[in-house]
Amino acid sequence: MAPLGMVQDHVALAEIELCGDLIIAASAAEERLSLESIDEVLRVAEARAAAREPGRRGGPGRR
Repeated sequence: MAPLGMVQDHVALAEIELCGDLIIAASAAEERLSLESIDEVLRVAEARAAAREPGRRGGPGRR
């Protein structure tokens, strides 16, 4: 059993981090983010490349 307060859901943590990255990018932008900019912030290209690699699970790459 995990100690109290220890987060176990790594997927949720990754999603929260991506949302934070998107909020930071949006607040720093002078105009609305383009779809391409959003994809870049969310590392969509990295996730697609990772999904194509045999033996690797898809998903956004971590920094």
